[in-house]
This record gives sequence, C-alpha cells and structure tokens, in this order.
Amino acid sequence: MKFIAIIPARYASSRFPGKPLADMKGKPMIQRVYEQVKKSVDEVWVATDDMRILEVVSGFSGKVVMTSSNHKSGTDRIQEAYSKIGGDFDVVINVQGDEPFIQPDQIDALKNCFDSRDTELATLVKPFRKEDGFDTLFNSNSPKVVINKRNEAMYFSRSIIPYVRDVDHTKWLDNSIFYKHIGMYAYRIDVLNEITKLPQSLLEKAESLEQLRWIENGYRIKVGYTEVETIGIDTPEDMEKAIAMLSD
Repeated sequence: MKFIAIIPARYASSRFPGKPLADMKGKPMIQRVYEQVKKSVDEVWVATDDMRILEVVSGFSGKVVMTSSNHKSGTDRIQEAYSKIGGDFDVVINVQGDEPFIQPDQIDALKNCFDSRDTELATLVKPFRKEDGFDTLFNSNSPKVVINKRNEAMYFSRSIIPYVRDVDHTKWLDNSIFYKHIGMYAYRIDVLNEITKLPQSLLEKAESLEQLRWIENGYRIKVGYTEVETIGIDTPEDMEKAIAMLSD
C-alpha cells in the first residue's frame, strides 16, 4: 500500500489571513505541519493557491503544487493537486495545514484503516473525556460522530450525538461514549475522484460538514482512534497559545 500526504494551505482566511506563513519560533506553521507529516509518510506535498506559500515551501525544500483558488473544500483541492502530482499511489491522506502538533501515530492510525481491502475512506476520532466537561461536548465547532460495530462512521453532527434520554445533560459523559471528529481524511484514489464529482447534499448543507455528502451517497468511512488531542489554529490568539506550547 503506497500513501501520499497532501496538505491544503490557503492564504486567505477571514479570521487569520496568511495563517500558513505565521511564524512559530523561527519556522512558518506550514513547515512545522510538513515536518510532522514526514515522520509517517515519505511522500508529502503542500497544495496551495498562493505564490507566497509556494515560495516559502520551496524555500525549506518542501514539495508544493499550485491549485485553483475556487475550491469549496479541502477535498476538492486535494483531488486537483493529486491529478497534477500523479504517481502510482493507492491512498491520499489529507492533513489540515493548521495542525502543527499532528502526531505520527495519528497518521499511522489512519493508514492502518486501509489494512482492510474494503476501506474506501478513513478518518480519525477521539473519545471525549469526562474532565472535558459538558461545555466542550456541546461546542458546535467540534463535530461529533457515532460509529457502528464495523468501526465505520454512521453520522457526523455539530449537535451532541447520541442523545442520552432520561439523564440530566451534566451526567451524559458518565453514561455514554461520545466521539470527537478529528478532521483528517484518507481516500483511495478512485474514491477521491468519485466523491469530488458529487453535488452537495441536503445533510451536508444543513450541518456544513462535507463528509455527510459521502455517507448520504452510500460511501463508508472507516474510523481510526486516537487519544491525542489535536490543536487546530484558527485565530491569532490560538497561535499565541500554540507558540507557548512549543518545546523548541
């Protein structure tokens, strides 16, 4: 099984313009993400729509490809990037460009999902902890997922799923397991080409979660598990906290 990882990186961001190039103790964030991914995947590329990002990635000897600025999702950008890169890879891994603390064992968990020949798509989840508290569980910016006995995602939602009936919500974490979705995906090449041709679905539009389009069209999403908390960077304030966490 041959894997390639592609990191989509846009310059434009309403909350944090130029985020991929933000300095993190002497290195741009996109470089830190790239170096983390390289610990698990030999072939790593950045897919961008901005020459400034292209020049920075080239400057640290990273592989980079230009893509359209009109994509509505990271998956669409990944598909265009792979069509330009080419090769004889079996699976493309989509790693978010704002996850500088992504761990190799998280990527390995995603790769291991493809030990089964039946796997079409894969993603990661992390159990919510009791100490996280209900407010963290309630956060609509942290999508939840319910999983079947085959370790496949049944549904993703910004609402809390499952709903625990007849139990006060403050005790839900004591009475059920809730899974946080970690927004990293892997796709078999043929499946990637298929899902990027699908029109937006009703569920996707309702929840603003593109993976619901795939489920609604009958694709199965295998789930890998991690106990590591990812730290996505969406705002300059998030960046300040992330820099404080760096050990080097």
